[in-house]
Amino acid sequence: METDTRYTLASGTQVRDEDFGQLFYTMAGPRLYFLSSGSLLDRRFFQGEYTLEQWVKHQTVQGPVNKSQVSELGQSLNQLVEKGVILDY
Repeated sequence: METDTRYTLASGTQVRDEDFGQLFYTMAGPRLYFLSSGSLLDRRFFQGEYTLEQWVKHQTVQGPVNKSQVSELGQSLNQLVEKGVILDY
């Protein structure tokens, strides 16, 4: 099930790519948040140009990506939205 949701960084949030995925730093706090996405995402994803499904489909990743991985990643993104780290639209 594809969604039209796209994600951007909230004001005062910075993101850095790491081996495990992404590290988010928010100035409101300050707090660190980790997103375990492996090679599925990088910081460019948070420019809001693609949905998660579009991004995964068009990226070169090692090995097949199954729907449960994308679903779990979507849930993690929603948790970051709830915490105010990223914005969805």
